[in-house]
Amino acid sequence: MILTLILSSVFFILALIHFNWVVGGSFGFAASLPTTVTGERMLNPKKMDSAIVGLGLTAFGLFYLIKADLIDIPLPLWIFTVGSWLIPAIFLIRAIGEFKYVGFFKRIKTTDFARLDSKLFSPLCLIIAVLGVLIHVLN
Repeated sequence: MILTLILSSVFFILALIHFNWVVGGSFGFAASLPTTVTGERMLNPKKMDSAIVGLGLTAFGLFYLIKADLIDIPLPLWIFTVGSWLIPAIFLIRAIGEFKYVGFFKRIKTTDFARLDSKLFSPLCLIIAVLGVLIHVLN
């Protein structure tokens, strides 16, 4: 149960950061976007993009609370079966990365984003993936 609460809390905090960007906040926004070695952003997300990610992260947090019966919302069993593997897979893939700018195996490692990605973003994604698998296997 403690793993579920930790993982759900992480998802809700990440969702709040994304919703902050939707309403015009800038906390961590620039640092969270991969850049080329010349500083050019690889992504230019709109507010709607941040809202969609925020809603997804909120749904992931709720998923684990529902799975642990901390919230009583009846869902079909297949959602738990698929979600219990899909959510960790998403974050494991993010941790591994696309081999150039993002993830543990990126080649570009000298940008501000790359340093943060190596120290924070990719390890967090790996932790999320491991927690998701542990929760599924232990329950």
